[in-house]
Amino acid sequence: MERLEDYSSYILGVIGILTLALSYFLLRTDPEAAVPYAVTPPAQAQPGWKGEVLAEPSLKVSGSSLIQCYCPATGESLGRVLPTTASGIDRAIGDAKEAQVQWAQTTFAQRRRVLKTMLKFVLENQEIIARVACLDSGKTMVDASLGEILVTAEKLKWTIDHGEEALRPERRPTNLLMMYKKNEVIWQPLGVVAACVSWNYPFHNLLSPVIASLFAGNAIIIKGSEATAWSSRYFATIASYALIACGHSSALVQSVTCWPDVAGHLTSHPDISHITFIGSRPVAHHVCASAAKALTPVCVELGGKDPAIILDDMSNSNFKRVCSILMRGTFQSAGQNCIGLERVIALPNVYTRLITHLTPLISALRPGSILNSSPDTPIDIGASISSANFPKLESLIQDAVAQGARLLVGGSQFQHPEFPRGHYFQPTFIVDVTPSMRIAQTELFAPVFLLMRAESVDHAISIANSTPYALGASVYGSSSRDLERVVREVHAGMVAVNDFAVTYMVQLPFGGMKGSGYGRFAGKEGLRGVCNQKAITRDRWPGVKTSIPGPMDLPLKGRGAAQRAWGMAQGIVWLGYGDWRGKVKGIKGLIGL
Repeated sequence: MERLEDYSSYILGVIGILTLALSYFLLRTDPEAAVPYAVTPPAQAQPGWKGEVLAEPSLKVSGSSLIQCYCPATGESLGRVLPTTASGIDRAIGDAKEAQVQWAQTTFAQRRRVLKTMLKFVLENQEIIARVACLDSGKTMVDASLGEILVTAEKLKWTIDHGEEALRPERRPTNLLMMYKKNEVIWQPLGVVAACVSWNYPFHNLLSPVIASLFAGNAIIIKGSEATAWSSRYFATIASYALIACGHSSALVQSVTCWPDVAGHLTSHPDISHITFIGSRPVAHHVCASAAKALTPVCVELGGKDPAIILDDMSNSNFKRVCSILMRGTFQSAGQNCIGLERVIALPNVYTRLITHLTPLISALRPGSILNSSPDTPIDIGASISSANFPKLESLIQDAVAQGARLLVGGSQFQHPEFPRGHYFQPTFIVDVTPSMRIAQTELFAPVFLLMRAESVDHAISIANSTPYALGASVYGSSSRDLERVVREVHAGMVAVNDFAVTYMVQLPFGGMKGSGYGRFAGKEGLRGVCNQKAITRDRWPGVKTSIPGPMDLPLKGRGAAQRAWGMAQGIVWLGYGDWRGKVKGIKGLIGL
């Protein structure tokens, strides 16, 4: 008992220390904790809202420069937006440029706090975000969840967890000649960057470049499509209000919407340091030509004709799972997905089985407006953003059928009985398509399941590589040898094995090659892409510095000086890069032998 009393003071001391430590961890304030904030949602996104159904839904307003915003699923007016003028773009860039000077001095912890604040808002407001996206783009709530909210949450979380590591100064190796130097690469803010993004994912396409640009220390001018001008204002406010909540300037995020004749003022502006473009190939030519006037670098993400290659060795247990993936990959957002499945290329043993299994599934798909339908009436596919492309789609399908393809389901515009002013195309299943058909070479961006037959793995890879595009691809099967062969030989910027588009869900670099663009966003590569990559070399040891050897010092001195300088220069090269014999030769050259 006496021995226990001897230790009692130590025991009490330990308990006291543990109590203090626990209190500290429980009561401490996290300097990066998310800050609550609110954004008033648009009245149109409230349940039960009904708008005026336009007689002829169009973005143009006769006799006016205003943008007529409307819901493509119903034709209901969402209101009108005043487009940004050239002088408005100048003001936005000026305000962003001024705010960025202070933002560039913030720490990664401060930037993380802004992103954590945004992530908290997104998680807590999923329904209203999805409803706004559905109204402006016509998609379903599930499509909005998967294609808008899920991937935005992933980008926020990845940047919060790994962004600092990606932008941390990186040591680089040296060599024999430069052994007295130490080298590193650092990534610094560019200043004011811009992003011109497409309408198919109005929330994610707008927020994604904002996330990367802010974390890199930049300000950003974000130009959404005029087709989704209504939602762009609300979605941009989510980012700007997060900045305000964390004590920073909302001027760091500037949302502009303009007609094409004004967009060139933004893309050629000398104060823009980098442009991210997401859109079509024809528009990309204009953007890149405009950006070239100021020598502004552009990351170009265009469309694709993404193949899914189905190998013959697929197990029975995987067949239905893969079919479900193919259905989602094709009909997600009514096919308006840059990495959507545009071609399914199947080997002979599975080809007929796919037709038998998929035909009734595609026939059963129900288009409609999820926000206006009864809970008892499931909606599988939303609307297209516009009906302008429907005649071309019908022509491509008819041309393929004339050349031997079989149209099993759909194939034409759908007049919805409840939403006659909505833009709908029938869920379509066309088989026996060959590479020579126009439909096999053209990005459809539509709810069309296109099935092609390949006789072998060689043939499947050849078909996959037969288009001008090379964005994403996927391959399904059991043989590791065949799977890895497809991974190596298919032309693509991204490949998913036995899955669809999941490279983006782990923030691997996103982008393609050939006619699908160049550059990458997402992941470490994307984050570094909106930075100035600066190479730095410093002296490794005090007093050891570069000196020009006497025989090479300008001006050269004395008879034979040029020959001595040349001999020493050769000696330096041999010493640095020759084998041991070459190094001996180099030393001789240095000492003039």
